[in-house]
Amino acid sequence: MDYQLEVITLSVSDVDQAAAYYTQAGFILDVDYHPADNFRVLQLTPPGSACSIQIGVGLTDAPPGSARAVYLAVTDIEAAHRQLTERGVKVSSIRHKSPIDDWKGDWASGPDLDRRDYASFADFADPDGNTWTLQEIGHRQPEGADDEGGR
Repeated sequence: MDYQLEVITLSVSDVDQAAAYYTQAGFILDVDYHPADNFRVLQLTPPGSACSIQIGVGLTDAPPGSARAVYLAVTDIEAAHRQLTERGVKVSSIRHKSPIDDWKGDWASGPDLDRRDYASFADFADPDGNTWTLQEIGHRQPEGADDEGGR
């Protein structure tokens, strides 16, 4: 039996403001269903994701901004950081676990030099304070780059 994560519901204070934020960040608006004054659901999907988010009215009793550290896996954290920043999203500086082989919670600036999976991160938050963590997984060196850490 497969259990596929399909939707994460986020609580927001202003649905239209949140929808504008997420579409500006590059999420695709899949659904905007508003059959009654007390119910509205918008479903948005990050580029390339099989899992979407829902925001709206009448979906949850969670306080706005209560979602914490929802992870977005990216194959190139520098490109994702640049793309979000160019779209007007305030993203933290990239950081990586240090030392990764005996990590105890310390960080160093920039992406992991060896671009190891699960080592590099950056964060951002929507207008309500729902927080997102970018995590690099599956980075590939650009074609022609040497395999000996040519960064």
